[in-house]
Amino acid sequence: MPRPPARTVIASTLSAATLLSASGCSVAGLDQATSAVRSPDSAAASATAPQTPAAAPTLTEAQARAALISEADLGEPWVATKGFATWRDSMLKASTESADCRRLLDALYAEELFGPDARTRASVGLDDEWNEAQLRYQIVAHRTEDMDRTLAWLAGLPDKCGEFTADARGGAMTVKVSEVEMPEVGDARQGLHIVLSAVSEYEEAPTLTLHVAAVRVGDDAIALTNGGLGDVPADATRAAVEVGAQRLAEVRKQGRREI
Repeated sequence: MPRPPARTVIASTLSAATLLSASGCSVAGLDQATSAVRSPDSAAASATAPQTPAAAPTLTEAQARAALISEADLGEPWVATKGFATWRDSMLKASTESADCRRLLDALYAEELFGPDARTRASVGLDDEWNEAQLRYQIVAHRTEDMDRTLAWLAGLPDKCGEFTADARGGAMTVKVSEVEMPEVGDARQGLHIVLSAVSEYEEAPTLTLHVAAVRVGDDAIALTNGGLGDVPADATRAAVEVGAQRLAEVRKQGRREI
């Protein structure tokens, strides 16, 4: 039976500029409720004091959960996850000599694509019942400059870790990393296609395929992995990125309006 394409709920008229505008909402006017009477000294001091930009409001847990995708966004055969896939421990818990390549494997296994200092606000797991792929999706918060450094690091991995060997619980593996084109969403983005193949004399040796996507939307971000030992649908990965980035931008805009 042919596989139906993953559904998306994005209107065709939605442009990347619309998504970008959500992160630029002004928070001016929050300090207008000051005393109407000031002494000359205090007025002079305020005139010479350095201006500190207002921090962007942090999403609440409820807002972060509202920004998550669900099985309804991807359609059949996606369902709520039943637990972590067994290939996580057997293939992703691996080591290699290169520091950058080892960092990539560690980040995939720990689900810390933006590093251990980034804070996960909400996450969800979805399973493909037809192909036994598993999609892990997170909303994280971190400093903008740190997220951009992570995105730049990911962009350099196809050159630094295009092909390398790693040792996992299941034995030796060859790992190939390549860049993939991402939808024009969010403020910055990076996508990778990773294939981990067990080194074995047997033809049935497992091969794990992973789609990895990272998207920054203001000072929040989306981290996504979609992987499996069989067919891993690229349309589901793209739909999750497009729907998720739009939803996160909308939630961030609503949060600013509530302040």
